[in-house]
Amino acid sequence: MAPAIKWTEKYRPASLKQVLGNGKAVEELGAWADSWERGRPITGAAILYGPAGTGKTSAALALAAEKDWDYIEMNASDARTAGMIQRIAGPASRSTTFSGRRRLVILDEADNLHGTADRGGAAAMLRLVRETGQPVLLIANEYYEIDKALRDAAKGIQFRSLRATTVAQALRGICQVEGVECEADALMLIAERAGGDMRSAINDLQAAAEGESAVRVEDVATAERDVKSSIFKVLEVIFKGSNSVEALQASYDLDESPEDLINWVDENLPLAYSGADLWRGYESLARADMFLGRVRVRQNYGLWRYAGFLMTGGVQAARAERRHGYVAFRPPSLWRRMGQTRKARSVRDAAAKKIGAHCHVSAAFARAELMGFVGLLLSDKKRAASLAAELGLEAEEIALLLGSSPSTKKVQSIYEEAQKIRAAEEFQEIELGWQSTAQRSLGHAPQAAPAEEALEAVLTAAAKPEGSAPAELARAEAAPADGPEGEEKPAEGPEAAVPARKRGRPKKTEGGEKVEKKSGAREGKRQKSLFDF
Repeated sequence: MAPAIKWTEKYRPASLKQVLGNGKAVEELGAWADSWERGRPITGAAILYGPAGTGKTSAALALAAEKDWDYIEMNASDARTAGMIQRIAGPASRSTTFSGRRRLVILDEADNLHGTADRGGAAAMLRLVRETGQPVLLIANEYYEIDKALRDAAKGIQFRSLRATTVAQALRGICQVEGVECEADALMLIAERAGGDMRSAINDLQAAAEGESAVRVEDVATAERDVKSSIFKVLEVIFKGSNSVEALQASYDLDESPEDLINWVDENLPLAYSGADLWRGYESLARADMFLGRVRVRQNYGLWRYAGFLMTGGVQAARAERRHGYVAFRPPSLWRRMGQTRKARSVRDAAAKKIGAHCHVSAAFARAELMGFVGLLLSDKKRAASLAAELGLEAEEIALLLGSSPSTKKVQSIYEEAQKIRAAEEFQEIELGWQSTAQRSLGHAPQAAPAEEALEAVLTAAAKPEGSAPAELARAEAAPADGPEGEEKPAEGPEAAVPARKRGRPKKTEGGEKVEKKSGAREGKRQKSLFDF
């Protein structure tokens, strides 16, 4: 039995006219493609961005089919390293096919160029976009997750979530082609629960109609998805509803933490309220933020219930009278700003970590107290290159500390000079290591380790009386390695004239021979060291 064909592939649009919804985005994409046909492209690349399932990939493939272009596609399942992009997408973007047709280069999930598998991929993609001779389309869900330089080099085309009526209309057409009877309420239920995701709606319809001749409301078993588009429904209940409990219950169905939900409410509160209502709404929101702060400090997540009620039901109760009319809710601008400054923050943290490691302080202390001081030192032309080499700073980090751009001549000269200093130091370390290895290897046959010989002499001296220790050490150092054991050489030099000084009381005149005999017997019967066994 042949496997069932996925309806998402079977009913994929074959031309831009068949792409439902997002008429403005389709129009901009068509104009961009026409400029390539005329030989005067608007930009080398375009970025199709928007929520999942809104037709971005379908529009790209429909464009290639409509213009009769060849296409090559790379997605997240491929290893999109710099070398892979240069070997595959690079030649494809600079040359046409054998038949003379244009070739469309499609890079899906361009906002996920990170990790070990995609190392260097973002820089290689930026180089490809700037040097391309063929049209390039980048597809992404989050526009501001893409590197800013890449965004500036390409034309951004936004795809928005589809309306439920548009999705239901497309599902009705699929049912007619497949010969499946489907109730209008069932189609509308599938469309609403898809949350503007056409691909998910088609998959749900296929799952409900599998092996059935008709689809009814009770046959639709899919649950509502936790997608970000449903946050707008919750905002409608908060700002336009009349029941605080309903507002709180609506927030429970979200896949959003209270820390994220308060950002949504904070961003859209001035759009929905004004005057005294706005003042009271922000007072309730400030109390909710206090509870969230206590949760972070005490790790008592039971306080979330109070924060959640204040940011939903409390904000709703702050409204004196019910308001009507359409409000264009928008995502938190804080997230957009954080995405725009993500690279700058990573460069700052890397520089602070290097400075902290060199000064033996934490990265947080270096970021707060030392980065300005290091920037002043880098402004000195005599010390800048040596300091950058000692800290191991990159060009972006030098530019951040100097408050300049990495492409300026001053930053580039400091970085290049630092690289030369580091290369010279590495070469000197290698040279010294090679010389020490060569001196040890270019000699005679291997001898006993000096450390073992010195240890043996020390242990032997420790086992003998105090007076004879220096002499035994001297004999141990002067005796050859292969000489007979016990053989002594006569002392030479000025040390031979000076007898070894003995500690303790002076010898008595009477009975001196007995003392000498006893000391001689002790010298003859010295204790063995650990190395003699």
